[in-house]
Amino acid sequence: MFSYIIYFIVIMIVPMYFQFRVKSTYNKYSRVRSTSGKTGKQVAEEILAANGIHDVEVLQGEGFLSDHFDPMKKRVVLSPSNYQQPSVAGTAIAAHEVGHAIQHAHGYGFLKFRTVLLPLANLGSSLSYIIILAGIVLTALSNTFGTTLLWVGIVFMSFAVLFSIITLPVEFDASKRAMRQIEKLNMVNQQEYRHAKKVLSAAAMTYVAATAVAVAELARFILIARSGD
Repeated sequence: MFSYIIYFIVIMIVPMYFQFRVKSTYNKYSRVRSTSGKTGKQVAEEILAANGIHDVEVLQGEGFLSDHFDPMKKRVVLSPSNYQQPSVAGTAIAAHEVGHAIQHAHGYGFLKFRTVLLPLANLGSSLSYIIILAGIVLTALSNTFGTTLLWVGIVFMSFAVLFSIITLPVEFDASKRAMRQIEKLNMVNQQEYRHAKKVLSAAAMTYVAATAVAVAELARFILIARSGD
């Protein structure tokens, strides 16, 4: 019973907590105007130029916290508020996304590995649960093929879990690069630097929580498969 409680906490409570934390931290510092007066677009473009990256464009996206870097199309996409407004949160997030662009330009190993792994991870995310569920049903019906199918689903899921694990160093490194850039280019003062770091730290923890959930799910299905062997 205790193990199920721990599992429930990992799967449900931890991700919800960190999602709430990142939203509340972002909302707080998105209302704090940066002393530089630069919008996220300007921050991103200045960091790109300072690092000699001239083939990446900065665009406005849609939705709340939809910020991302697209290495295939070579563009940094910022959510409307971060793109348009000169806030501490917007500065931090814009710099973080450009951090990914710098990783791409420098051939950062973990980013390259994650890019190669992406098709398999997408396949695993879309098919693993279907295959695993089919395996569990067949096993319950005493079909010997059920356990084999269950292990096949676990292999597919492993690709998605590995992708989640590889994402951690990619995200932490991008934040590290971001903080170094905004300090080097005098985009924030000392107090704003601390606030920007809080924004990126809160965002990073959502990836940690997602990885913990993915690993816990994989472990649970491995235990189920082993019990059926």
